[in-house]
Amino acid sequence: MHSFGYRANALLTFAVTILALICAIASFSDTLSTPTPTSNVQVLNINRFQKKPDGDDEVSLTFNISANLQSLFTWNTKQVFVFLAAEYETPKNSLNQVSLWDGIIPSKEHADFWIHTTNKYRFIDQGSNLRGRNFNLTLHWHVMPKTGKMFADKIVMTGYRLPQAYR
Repeated sequence: MHSFGYRANALLTFAVTILALICAIASFSDTLSTPTPTSNVQVLNINRFQKKPDGDDEVSLTFNISANLQSLFTWNTKQVFVFLAAEYETPKNSLNQVSLWDGIIPSKEHADFWIHTTNKYRFIDQGSNLRGRNFNLTLHWHVMPKTGKMFADKIVMTGYRLPQAYR
């Protein structure tokens, strides 16, 4: 006859094995869904566009963000981290990214949203590279599952341009 410790160890090992199998199935099931999120950003106003005393350009924007990210939520989704970034090219760097706004979406009910805001983080370029510069606004998201690996993607919105003169 086996001892109590031996039986407890066998039961615990079996339970952990079943739990790992369920987690693997849950993680695999997320790969079967194909999300179709949508987003639109309107730049309403350039509040401030100036050259700082240290020579860096700084921009303050007012914009509307509307997005429907409900398709990112499955039964395995814990939350979604979303952020809006300005992306542009300069002679020194082929890609510059500046985060303007971010948020955490805790549930599917909050994933269809519209926000009127100014940039939460400073839009600064090291140097005088922003005058007349074309830039893209990109909505990035990171889906944080309850189990399995994190998934990230983005929507790029083009056609934005900064003025030639400081304001």
